[in-house]
Amino acid sequence: MNNKEGNNKKSGGRANSSRPSSNKPKPAMQKRAQGPKKVKPTNKVPEATTDKVEKKPNQAPKRPKVKDEIRLNKYISNSGVCSRRDADIYIQSGNVKVNGIPVTEMGYMVKPGDVVNFDGATLTPEKKVYILLNKPKNFTTALDEGQEYRNVLELVKGSTTAKIGAVGRMDKNTTGLLLFTNDTDMIRKFTLPTNKSSKIYQVSLDKNLKFEDLEKIQKGLVLDGHRVFVEDVSYIEGEAKSEIGLKLRSANVKVVRSIFEHFSYDVLRIDRVAFAGLTKKNLPRGNWRLLTEQEIINLKNV
Repeated sequence: MNNKEGNNKKSGGRANSSRPSSNKPKPAMQKRAQGPKKVKPTNKVPEATTDKVEKKPNQAPKRPKVKDEIRLNKYISNSGVCSRRDADIYIQSGNVKVNGIPVTEMGYMVKPGDVVNFDGATLTPEKKVYILLNKPKNFTTALDEGQEYRNVLELVKGSTTAKIGAVGRMDKNTTGLLLFTNDTDMIRKFTLPTNKSSKIYQVSLDKNLKFEDLEKIQKGLVLDGHRVFVEDVSYIEGEAKSEIGLKLRSANVKVVRSIFEHFSYDVLRIDRVAFAGLTKKNLPRGNWRLLTEQEIINLKNV
């Protein structure tokens, strides 16, 4: 009896398990199908967050859409009155007005049509101009009245209507590359003693340069209490020993003359053949040309 009961229980269990098994999966499938449906609300959450992210750029960046909008300090610098660094000082002190309202905010953007008043005067910004001249003799960068020799600005008179100035100084006897610009930041940059751009000069002496003097120049020397570092000095191949090539960082041509006079040589001629990567290639004496965009970028990165 016990065996039969046991067998009946087993068989009953099988019968019971087999019949409902065909019926139970149906609700089970329904439950599984309901699972993903509940996930739908979670999909709405990221949609809401993406909407919020998209709203941010739509709210603030209306100003950058204005064409030709520039920073106030650059606007002032473009007008030629001072450098950007000095313009920041004027802005902070409250001496700059935009459309009649004093502006002390650093990074303030000026839009086309805005009227900028700088220390009582209305400014008119100019486009940056960069001109390279191969200077001839008997022209000087000096602006003194009654000068016997003509000013170098005469040579670039028709190049631009902007108010430009020479980068560095050149006397009447010095020839070669001379840069002009209305970029006051660049003028200041290349006239600082700490500027590291290289200049190459061809120097003509009254007599041959002794080899021992050449070695002394190469090691550097002290002039008027200041140490002068020479990057390179050498005889020019195919020329007399009185023709010397000199490479150094100083933009002051007087330093070049003083180096050789220190060793009792008279300098007959100085010709700047390279300036901060610029050369005289395809630029005859007395002619000028505008710098290319790449050359301007290179000068700013020196």
